[in-house]
Amino acid sequence: MSDPTPPARPDQTQNSTPNSAPEFESRDPAAPAFWDERFERGFTPWDQAGVLPAFEAFATAHPDAAVLIPGCGNGWEARWLAERGRTVRAIDFAPQAVAHARAALGEHADVVEQADFYTYAPPFTPAWIFERAFLCALPKAQRADYARRMAELLAPGALLAGYFFIGETPKGPPFGIARAELDALLTPYFTLIDDQAVQGSLPVFEGRERWLTWRRNS
Repeated sequence: MSDPTPPARPDQTQNSTPNSAPEFESRDPAAPAFWDERFERGFTPWDQAGVLPAFEAFATAHPDAAVLIPGCGNGWEARWLAERGRTVRAIDFAPQAVAHARAALGEHADVVEQADFYTYAPPFTPAWIFERAFLCALPKAQRADYARRMAELLAPGALLAGYFFIGETPKGPPFGIARAELDALLTPYFTLIDDQAVQGSLPVFEGRERWLTWRRNS
């Protein structure tokens, strides 16, 4: 059974209206300041404030998988895993995201680290890297680096699995990706082994998410 959704925070009044974004000073999503400003001002329309059924089902089906969560935001999935004694590390390069995640995780706050995904060395070899609103948060110029780094972090047979935001968008973040482009990006390193529709998406992702599971090639 899923955990109850955590009580709404003050910032969540804005989460349901992603098209009413306030004006921000930082415009570069490649910079931590971009995300810091949004966390500081409570504009986080990508934040689920809990876990979705597909995540819970996958995590339950892979109980021994050590999990790395890049771009963890508020870290709800990391909390779900840590509360069940799972091996997990959640990272984000934005200090405010890390502060929010540590607050959400409470006694499990030490699983959250401030780090650069492209240089971070986890304290274990991940069997699963969880993707949720990370690829679509990155500038499009970083997509090839994303795929290459995912492949470096995962041993053959390990899994890259989570929610992918499908369909090109004129601007972002979130930056949607065409399905053909995603396949071309990942198939040099991974084989797609599962593709499912997603229930319960937030408005900003509604109708555009797929749960995809990719296995690292030998």
